[in-house]
Amino acid sequence: MISAHKVCRERLGWRINRMAEFGASADGGVNRQVFSDADRAARAELNSWATQMGLELYTDPIANQFFRLMPKGVAADMAPVLTGSHLDSQPTGGPYDGVYGVVAAFEAVQALIDCGAVLKRPIEIVAWSNEEGSRFAPGCMGSMCFTGARAIEEFADTCDADRLRLGDELSKTLLSHPAMQQRDFGQSLSSYIELHIEQGPILERLGKPIGVVSGIQGCRWFNVTINGEARHAGTTPMAQRRDALRAAVGYLSDLQIALQDPDDATRFTIGRLDVSPNTPNTVPQQVSFSIDLRHPDTEELNSLTERIHTVLSQQQQGCDAVCEEIFKHAAVRFHEWVIAAIQTCAKGLDLAYEPMVSGAFHDALFLADYCPTAMIFVPSQGGVSHHPSEFTHLTDLYDGARLLAATLEHTATSTVEIQASKRTENSTK
Repeated sequence: MISAHKVCRERLGWRINRMAEFGASADGGVNRQVFSDADRAARAELNSWATQMGLELYTDPIANQFFRLMPKGVAADMAPVLTGSHLDSQPTGGPYDGVYGVVAAFEAVQALIDCGAVLKRPIEIVAWSNEEGSRFAPGCMGSMCFTGARAIEEFADTCDADRLRLGDELSKTLLSHPAMQQRDFGQSLSSYIELHIEQGPILERLGKPIGVVSGIQGCRWFNVTINGEARHAGTTPMAQRRDALRAAVGYLSDLQIALQDPDDATRFTIGRLDVSPNTPNTVPQQVSFSIDLRHPDTEELNSLTERIHTVLSQQQQGCDAVCEEIFKHAAVRFHEWVIAAIQTCAKGLDLAYEPMVSGAFHDALFLADYCPTAMIFVPSQGGVSHHPSEFTHLTDLYDGARLLAATLEHTATSTVEIQASKRTENSTK
């Protein structure tokens, strides 16, 4: 774990602040949309760092960036340890989400170089394209294409709010970095380790600097439509109304009761509610709302889904509900060997850690079906993320980078060759 002691706190802080300049907003936040000018400038900055460090630079058809530390005497076809995250942000994002995992990876690799670590396999840093999906939906495009979960051709004609086509913006980005070597999707990996801010309040509440993430909870998303009948608000007796909004209130109340969880492991969110015709003196004719349902256990997630269907199968106020499932992904369990490596290194550095399951999606969701994968979390002040006030103390950022360096050193001395695996039923269909 010699490399952990070579991590430079001041340089790490400088790198974080430097990357926050690309897409900086007046309120102190960051708006760095994928394949934008700000994104391309941030990518160029990474290329500059990598060139100064003597790393090999690669990209692929969706502009994922890879920076390889190639140890002397190691076969070129030896599967590398991969680490990193993403550069793109939400429109009202902060300076840490995603980019911290990339910046800390550069700091960790620099520490490995500075301490002269004798590695038995390459280490690569990755900056995945379009994890957020805020400009071009869906998110995690880069990791999905890399692992074969989705084909790049499916996304080429996707347009942003200004009707700019992803394929065109992607081409501009690829052409802006001609010095990077081109390679195909699907490189073999020995493991993938992603460092990220928690984006939640648990670590701060527990007073622990590290979360060792064992997996990502499963998710099912639904659109629900309730059909009623539009009537005059002043002339229609209450008993004769088919009021879609009153029905929606009844359904939502029953759903809250049906999905109560004393263990607080269930995540049930109604994030959108639309009323039509949405006028003050007309009985609502139609209401639609979204459901975001998450749980770390796939069987329990399926059971909760059945409860939703049971509630929505019953009439409310003479109205029926139509429920359409628009997305699902089973819970993902990370690889025990990688989890154990992180825990071993945390103990060696005397860093208290908390076993955790991630409530948010990350690129690790798709890498977990591809190669041995795990994640490291550091605390988020107030649990805030996707907002300009997003903040993590430099001490915590430093501890996360030290742990990442130690874990990379630990895993890169393993000679076990694990090739890219076939996708499993956990993958998105």
